[in-house]
Amino acid sequence: MVVFLLVVIVAIVLGIIGAVAHGMLYLLVIGVLLLIADVGFLAVRSGRRSGRRSLR
Repeated sequence: MVVFLLVVIVAIVLGIIGAVAHGMLYLLVIGVLLLIADVGFLAVRSGRRSGRRSLR
């Protein structure tokens, strides 16, 4: 979960730098793609976790 938070923070920082700095639109694109990939990874990981329950 810490890695997820760190990657989200990095994506937000890259997005802000890309939006503010002139000529660095590619940083905004990288930040958005990184955020989408991270949210997708979290969705896949939490989806797998819900199916595993111990039978006691």
